[in-house]
Amino acid sequence: MQSATSGHSPAARPSLVWFRDDLRIDDHPALAAAAQAGPVCAVYILETGDDLGRPLGGALKWWLHHSLTRLKADLADHGISLILKRGDPRKLIPALTKDLGANAIHWNRRYYAWSRPVDAGIKAELTDLGIDVGSHKAHVLTEPWEVKTGAGGAFKVFTPFFRAAQPMCDAWAELVAPTPPLTVHNAPDLQSDSLEDWNLLPKTPDWSSGLAETWEPGEAGAQKRLAHFIENALLGYGEGRNIPSKPATSFLSPHLHFGEISIRRVWNAARAAMRAKPALSHDGQVFLSELGWREFSTQLIYHYEDFPQESWKEAFRSFPWKNEPSAQRAWQRGQTGYPIVDAGMRQLWKTGWMHNRVRMIVASFLVKHLLEDWRVGEAWFWDTLVDADVANNAAGWQWVAGCGADASPYFRIFNPMSQGEKFDPEGHYVRAWVPELAKLPNKYLHRPFECPTETLRMAGVRLGQTYPLPIVNHEKGRKRALDALASLKQNTSGDLV
Repeated sequence: MQSATSGHSPAARPSLVWFRDDLRIDDHPALAAAAQAGPVCAVYILETGDDLGRPLGGALKWWLHHSLTRLKADLADHGISLILKRGDPRKLIPALTKDLGANAIHWNRRYYAWSRPVDAGIKAELTDLGIDVGSHKAHVLTEPWEVKTGAGGAFKVFTPFFRAAQPMCDAWAELVAPTPPLTVHNAPDLQSDSLEDWNLLPKTPDWSSGLAETWEPGEAGAQKRLAHFIENALLGYGEGRNIPSKPATSFLSPHLHFGEISIRRVWNAARAAMRAKPALSHDGQVFLSELGWREFSTQLIYHYEDFPQESWKEAFRSFPWKNEPSAQRAWQRGQTGYPIVDAGMRQLWKTGWMHNRVRMIVASFLVKHLLEDWRVGEAWFWDTLVDADVANNAAGWQWVAGCGADASPYFRIFNPMSQGEKFDPEGHYVRAWVPELAKLPNKYLHRPFECPTETLRMAGVRLGQTYPLPIVNHEKGRKRALDALASLKQNTSGDLV
């Protein structure tokens, strides 16, 4: 919208909006505050530097390219150019503010250990120069410091955390307001990077075709996903979310990670559906608790800054992990000999996403059957998931490994055969992602190594050739994991459960 329609003077000094993990226009607190004040300029910085966070994984880069493409087009519809810069924001933001003649800058808060001092330093420098700096809550429904125990500390267990947080989530979610009209600022001709020059897309080889077939990055794609989920999958979510062959989850995680839709919009949509249809109350509450886990994970990385890199329970820091590259490669490639594990890892490679139930199964297999450090799996997920998130990724892996806050105990070891039989009883998921086993009867699909030779032959399966034999025996792997836990107990006095 042009400035004449918004009531602001065309000569007004602009406000700069620094886009980060919030690549949208709707319900964008920083953008709304800037638009309320007058003309808007926008920037996104691809932050580089050893102390500026973890480099993006390949799948995240692919998504970022397409998400920025959409955001650039959406802002252009309002006459606003998105300036792209690569480098250190501690240098780029003050320089850009000066070049634009901006009198204010707005951003939405981040909670990583590395980002907080960066933001604080920029804020102090610009404030000293007389520039107004506004930081806003947008990524979460509850700030990490808002939800406290009775003693005033941070929660370490999810259930009481969410019990305390949910009323706060409801209250803040209702505050959503439309973004004011965006005002064009005739900014000086500032040089912007070309998105193509950032080389975010894979080229040789281009492994992203499955991602492109599966996802629509950007704000419009996020809104479509939400509408489809509320209309078609929220009913039955409580049970359906455990069946990997069904499209019964929201598929919103990458959109939330990149901030293409606000957490407030998602929460409100579920709440509205629950009010309109009481039959959705149970399923809706289960979904809200999943959003609550996201809040809990963000709190963990805020209060325990080494949580993404270090076992939260100190006793596990001396766990006797193995480091067997051949086992790691078999797991990564979906060649473990356990069909439900292999199906999940192949789905991940093809689509950049994996069903949450299967994420738990493959993680348990790596950490417990193979005795590989949880950080090995976390690193692979970081590189291959389109929804790889610092907080959720670390919290999920530490939960499975038994070393995190409110974690599943280490001695809980998923049986990959029984898990497959329970959650993929007809084999639709395994047959979709492990087609070489498609002709096996259900009885043997999740345990082909127990299948009679003649049945294997009729199904066209040659174990060790067309499909691998198990890289570890289930019972031996389970015993080895429990022995490692027992050994750790003998050598530490720390908390293991």
